[in-house]
Amino acid sequence: MSTVASAWFDCSSGASGDMLLGALLDAGASVAAVRCAVEAVAPGDIRIRAEKVLRCGLSATKVHVDTATRTPHRTWHSIRATLAEAALPEPVRERAQSVFARLARAEAAVHGIPVDDVHFHEVGALDAIGDVVGTCAAYHDLGIGSATATPIALGSGRARSAHGEIPVPVPAVLRLLADHGAPARSGGSPFEMCTPTGAALVLALCAGWGPMPEFRLLGGGVGAGTRDLPDTPNVVRVVLGAPDASRDARDDSPPGTDAMVLDANVDDLDPRIWPHVLARLMELGASDAWLTPILMKKGRPAHTLSVLCVPSVLPAVRELVLTETSSIGTREYRVTKRELEREITTVAVGTATVRVKVARHLGRVVNVQPEYEDVAAAAEHLGIPLKTALAGSIAAAEGLAEDKRADS
Repeated sequence: MSTVASAWFDCSSGASGDMLLGALLDAGASVAAVRCAVEAVAPGDIRIRAEKVLRCGLSATKVHVDTATRTPHRTWHSIRATLAEAALPEPVRERAQSVFARLARAEAAVHGIPVDDVHFHEVGALDAIGDVVGTCAAYHDLGIGSATATPIALGSGRARSAHGEIPVPVPAVLRLLADHGAPARSGGSPFEMCTPTGAALVLALCAGWGPMPEFRLLGGGVGAGTRDLPDTPNVVRVVLGAPDASRDARDDSPPGTDAMVLDANVDDLDPRIWPHVLARLMELGASDAWLTPILMKKGRPAHTLSVLCVPSVLPAVRELVLTETSSIGTREYRVTKRELEREITTVAVGTATVRVKVARHLGRVVNVQPEYEDVAAAAEHLGIPLKTALAGSIAAAEGLAEDKRADS
């Protein structure tokens, strides 16, 4: 996996899952890494192909997602469970879950039904799962730390859907962008230029909006849509960059990305509700969410709820905190988030397999940690106490870390 500091997506001709995936592959993401991730989610059902095409005279990569079967009705609940069980790098899993969570909320609002009852129709079919998981895997493979985008072109006219003919922009796209305060424009072309999957991916991958930022250019790519329009290239462009070389050479910390922290003090919520709130915040795309015990005025015990998230997720996080808890206000501030390079690998504990998160600083392994859920599953599979499975997993992880340190 190569590493770049940031990316900028040019969505002035719209956005769809295959266009975004094509742009990232054109920029150098590994096709093998994308196929591996998609295979982990839908083994044997999806085939990813990429080819070079011209769009309005511009060279671009067109991605084809071929499916062995068609499954037009999948609920958010079933997709969430599939992603949770798949052997994916954790950042890929989290981003894919964030994309589908956004789609589920938008569809639920449009159709007036509970989120878990949403049947995704087109966006739950195998080709869309390939687009979402493939794009998140390509983004991860390039090592992108943060991204921004232009306002998204939406198109106009009417489009066919599982519910019949609907106006463009389609209701789910409008709801997605409105929920996150995202900028958009019509785009001029009398077609659907932005799909719900494309909008949800841009929202999940990008932390802000505007023209291309100032950075040292590292490369870029162009992803093609299906139509070859006569008056404008039907493409998404991605530009990859890094901080200027004049950055203080002594600063060897990981690249920083903009993030937001939301805090709320809560003293009158039934504590049984907190696990639900924390789980929902993570589904929304929060990077982390936690509780801190505090003592408020007049000696009242309470908790501070804190949520770390990218700026584009903040409106949805705020809404959930104000509706799912008893808080009547929030404190919000911008922070710089720095992350070590991470990868997920596996170790054997008896006949069980446990995933291990490996973190590196300046290329050197500095931390390894077994995934608790895998340790618990290993203990049940092997019929041994959890503490024994944990000790075995930590020993195997430390052995793996020594091997990786020796290879560094």
